[in-house]
Amino acid sequence: MSELRICDFYRPFPRQEEFHRCEAKYRLFGGAAGPGKTKALLWEAIAQALRYAGVDTLLLRRTFPELEASLLTYFRRDVPRELYRSYNDSKHVVTWRNGSTTRFGYSQSENDVYQYQGAEFLFIGIDELTLFTLNQWQFLTSRNRCPVPGTFPNMAGATNPGNIGHAWVKALWIERKPAAGMERPEQYDPADYAFIRATVRDNPIYAHDQNYLKTLRALPRHLRQAFLEGDWNVFAGQYFDVFDLARHVARAEQLLLERWWPRWISVDWGFHHPAAVYWHASRPSHSEGATSQGGAGCTVTYREFVQNQLSPRMLAQAIVERSAGERIHEVWLSPDAFAQRTSEATIAEQMGDVLAAAGLPRPSPADDDRVGGWMLMYQLLESGQWIIADSCRQLIACLPTLTRDGTQVEDVLKTEGDDPADAARYGLKSRLQPGRPPLEQRIAERITATDPTSRAIQMQKALAEERRKSQPVRFFGPQHCRPC
Repeated sequence: MSELRICDFYRPFPRQEEFHRCEAKYRLFGGAAGPGKTKALLWEAIAQALRYAGVDTLLLRRTFPELEASLLTYFRRDVPRELYRSYNDSKHVVTWRNGSTTRFGYSQSENDVYQYQGAEFLFIGIDELTLFTLNQWQFLTSRNRCPVPGTFPNMAGATNPGNIGHAWVKALWIERKPAAGMERPEQYDPADYAFIRATVRDNPIYAHDQNYLKTLRALPRHLRQAFLEGDWNVFAGQYFDVFDLARHVARAEQLLLERWWPRWISVDWGFHHPAAVYWHASRPSHSEGATSQGGAGCTVTYREFVQNQLSPRMLAQAIVERSAGERIHEVWLSPDAFAQRTSEATIAEQMGDVLAAAGLPRPSPADDDRVGGWMLMYQLLESGQWIIADSCRQLIACLPTLTRDGTQVEDVLKTEGDDPADAARYGLKSRLQPGRPPLEQRIAERITATDPTSRAIQMQKALAEERRKSQPVRFFGPQHCRPC
């Protein structure tokens, strides 16, 4: 069966033709609603199966109902029976006349992709790619191989912006950089990736369909911009849909920071995944230094440090070096650091020793009220009371990609690469809207010893720390002598 026979049944639109002719190893097609993404993906799998005898191809959706309503429907409706030898309806496998196959599959749970362990596919096409996770994608790339001489194993995705995979898909194809969570980001080669952007205007069937266009224009703003314009910065399920670079991000010289403004630090501890650190300042309500970005009383996040593979003491030393000459009132640290140990001391204790030796406060457990913290961040952005320096690049990149948790819509879905947002949340919630437990509970949480003597020592140490935190922080050296 010659490849040219496909033209008898499928005549691609110009943008679909561009997708088919692209020679990149990993292609992404679409980015908006209506350009014919699913049909292009189906016929790409068919074309590659017919081009080489004895190869296997794979087409995926996240769930079976989605597979049934899209790829399988197109196959049954558009592919003539004389083009293939057989179709196994229970296994959803097409066998073509040259012995090649196309399998229709789905991966509803995170681990369902492992059903393809040991399989080899010349082509893997994933419809609505942003419904899949980075881990699923990375595993599937290992199945993209073919022993038939002269073949070029490749993969393609078709998708709209949004959903759980938005951040990693945007990173790989739109921003052309390694995605957060990639185990070996140094192996990312942008030359392997190609994005063929297409919108409804590229589909002659719907480009002038005023009823369909009217429906798209009537969608809520985030859906309209994603589905109609293919805007990767606004999408369905986005938590911080109010985030606006022009309104919430400022150049360092525009911040007009004063040395006497209250300042504090927030830290999300990590070793294998990145530790994220942010420096914040509060512009006093009587300040005359307000700019068009944030008025009096707003919070300014003015410095960022994100890095992995640092020990607690090394991380603390990095914080000390970047805080030189500044009067820091508080350091809020992710609560897990007070329980985890890398030696005889907890992570918090090790960091605290280094910070205290440099005149900085020992860390306190951050308020980890996720729902309340995200809500506070949203309210601050909505009211224009939180400004972020443009040097905080990872935080700025992270915030627009966060999506709502489908099981708890008031929370943000936990994903790889969300460390900057967690660190910022700790700083804002702990300082601006603290919900600290009673003193007795805070003391009890720090006592981990079992023998009476050690428990008594830990209790005295915890009480001393609580008393110290209730007193003004003293700093050493002449640079800290200016009155607050």
